Amino acid sequence: MAVRKGGNIMEHATGTAPEEETRRGPPWIDPTIQQKIAWRDGDVVISVPAKSGTTWTMNIVHQLLTGGRTDFRDIYEEVPWLEFVAYPGQPHDAVVERVEAMPPDRRRAFKTHSAPPGIPFMADGASRKVKYIVVFRNPEEALVSFRPFLEKHADAWYDLWQMPRGAMCRPDFASFYDEVVDGHGMQGMFFGFLAAWWPLRNEPNVLFMHFSDMKRDHERAIRTIAEFLGLDPGDGAWPAILEYTSFPWMKRNEEMFEGRTLGGSVPVLDHGAMIRKGAAGEARADGMTDAISAHLRRVGEQMVPDRAALDWYYTGGALP
Repeated sequence: MAVRKGGNIMEHATGTAPEEETRRGPPWIDPTIQQKIAWRDGDVVISVPAKSGTTWTMNIVHQLLTGGRTDFRDIYEEVPWLEFVAYPGQPHDAVVERVEAMPPDRRRAFKTHSAPPGIPFMADGASRKVKYIVVFRNPEEALVSFRPFLEKHADAWYDLWQMPRGAMCRPDFASFYDEVVDGHGMQGMFFGFLAAWWPLRNEPNVLFMHFSDMKRDHERAIRTIAEFLGLDPGDGAWPAILEYTSFPWMKRNEEMFEGRTLGGSVPVLDHGAMIRKGAAGEARADGMTDAISAHLRRVGEQMVPDRAALDWYYTGGALP
């Protein structure tokens, strides 16, 4: 495998290309919608690359904001995905109006797979005090999880967008990496994301979290996010919050986390797509090889020259 420059999907993921380029990539993700959102004080943006703990973090934030509640049918109704287009030709205004209609008496939280400038970043002193929770996961783990996730997209969803399943899916990880990931420069979804966020890691309204650290100490991760958001649910709420954000509870109730309301009458995902293993450190068991690992790292070094940033991306721990 040669080290390739990222192609159009990388440009889509990083948000650094001209506006016409940001519309490339999966047609149901359009980052330009985010530029039209009227932000409110207290808004929470959950910015995470694909398959890096997004759904878990969405639920953590929702449970903290509500004090531990399970009376919802779909996390995507509680924490909207700002870039998501439900059907071909859906006007941006339909997404924006839904966001604007969210109750003004409660804090809003949103999901995005974009990094700045794809997702607008407002410094802490800006008129709209938005907080950003940015979660990273070892890119090897994220990529091996990405392949079965794409396979779990429903046939009806691919048909709706007139995209052949073979454009995104392969029978094994080696061919998936070579033909889909490397073939389309999709490493930029991960390393470009890191490069865009890294200079902002010390901003007071930005919290960097690492999936491996969150897995090692679940309660500490939840309490860190609560403190960052200025939330104190009270001692009585903590047992419920910790239970409802645990992997076993979410796995038992995974229908609440599968985006069943995202595509309207057309299912986006088959059952079991969102919550798979919830494990860290198992990339090799899912198809990662030494050769692919070395190639991925070389691509990462091209996109992220800062060695400390790249090392942290792979291992987590204290921020350098």
